[in-house]
Amino acid sequence: MKYKNVLVIIPARGGSKRIVKKNIKEICGQPMIFWPLQQLTKIFLSSQIIVSTDDNNIKELVEKKGIKVPFKRPKELSDDYTGTTDVARHALIWFENNIKSVDYVLIVYPTAVLLNKSDIELAFSYLQNDKDCDYVFSATTFPFPIQRAVFENEHGYVSSFNSDNYKKRSQDLKETFHDAGQFYFFKANSLKNTFNFNNSNAKILKLNRNKVVDIDTEEDFEIAEEKMKLLGLLDENHN
Repeated sequence: MKYKNVLVIIPARGGSKRIVKKNIKEICGQPMIFWPLQQLTKIFLSSQIIVSTDDNNIKELVEKKGIKVPFKRPKELSDDYTGTTDVARHALIWFENNIKSVDYVLIVYPTAVLLNKSDIELAFSYLQNDKDCDYVFSATTFPFPIQRAVFENEHGYVSSFNSDNYKKRSQDLKETFHDAGQFYFFKANSLKNTFNFNNSNAKILKLNRNKVVDIDTEEDFEIAEEKMKLLGLLDENHN
């Protein structure tokens, strides 16, 4: 099996502040976390997928789908300030101590409702074919050149971060990207070591902006549903 040495971790904390129980809130007919699971189970065995949660409702729901929740996430890793890599590292160490060692770790957010298995497969090929690459993550372009960003100064007036960029044509400015918030595909050793974005070799898998949505508000849910319909995900679910 091509992906036999991969562990998939879904960090699904129960304590969302802006939207209560966001990770299992229903979207397009099923709990949100089910949508990325639908794509992941096309590639990986259920025994390769772990949901890291502190919430009993999330545990019950995903276990009905045949996905393991073999431990309850510790309280110190369930607050608003704990980073994703700390949660993933905890799950990886548990898995390797209790099940087996792995070479790769895929982290997927429960909110990744637009996740597509072909993107995961392509990211894995990037990681496999570059011995110096530590991880690959999904990213998309900013809709406007960030080099022309402005801010309000202490007097309440607008200032630019770099006024020289206003003299340049948009096409002459370097294209920039931001994290799409779908997945992070690590080499396991890179994740186990003291991970730091600034001292790692990362590559991006470029996604079209139509395939990216950040779900933090009720309005975001509506936007996500429209995008899911446009991308045919609902039809795929009914096949």
